[in-house]
Amino acid sequence: MILALLPELGVGTIRLGMSVREAVGAVRELGFASSYSPDHGEAPGQVLCEHGGSGTDFTLGFTKGALTDIHLYRFRVEDADVTVVLDGLDVFRTPSEELLERLMELGHAVEQNDSGVDTLPELKVILSNESSFEYPMDEEGDPIHFDYVLVTSVDFRGPRGD
Repeated sequence: MILALLPELGVGTIRLGMSVREAVGAVRELGFASSYSPDHGEAPGQVLCEHGGSGTDFTLGFTKGALTDIHLYRFRVEDADVTVVLDGLDVFRTPSEELLERLMELGHAVEQNDSGVDTLPELKVILSNESSFEYPMDEEGDPIHFDYVLVTSVDFRGPRGD
């Protein structure tokens, strides 16, 4: 399964702006189970989705019934047939420092910080490698790969866009 991160649009067939039913339907078509049931009544703020075979998780975030955030977590099964790509780069298998360098080479602004959360502000994408799961680590005990990505419609650059 290839999941393409489409900044300001969504992930694969899951599109920002979708209703809860549309987004959950798109996730289910990809083979994910979800915590959502239409019997729940009012629109949820979040819906949890999981792909059992790979241990890949989504959290879909909604504001006023419209999808505004897609949180995607790295597969927990290392040989999972899941690839998450951004501009053709494998987000969860490319070492995080190399991924950031390659994204900068492609012309993307990257804001790094020491807490393991890096942003691509013009794309409205956040990458992180600070999970509690036991993913591959380097000699110093730091995660090798990113294990979380957020694609959002929310501008997090500040009130003036900077």
